[in-house]
Amino acid sequence: MIFDKDNNTTLITQEKSTIIELVKKLEATYPKFKNDNVIINLSVLNKVNLADIVEFLEISNRHRHAKHSFVIVTDQIDLDEMPDEIAVVPTLKEAYDVIEMEEMERDLGF
Repeated sequence: MIFDKDNNTTLITQEKSTIIELVKKLEATYPKFKNDNVIINLSVLNKVNLADIVEFLEISNRHRHAKHSFVIVTDQIDLDEMPDEIAVVPTLKEAYDVIEMEEMERDLGF
């Protein structure tokens, strides 16, 4: 797991371990990034499915409830199958765009 921080956004890239191990590590290290927008980059993994994405739902909901963005990046899944409660996009560029849009919405009080 690689952490890259840029202003108020933390990019977490997963390279080797399983999704379940990643979620456990995120829970353990949550205080490091709890005040940042978060991008979880899973694009280097060969196989990601709906069950893998659902593993992030609890931490995503907690993070979004605290008025911060939580976006997962993967192009290994059908985006139409994703639950509305979690943001999943195919590229890093789109992840940053989602964060920018959500920050504007929060600034406007939506």
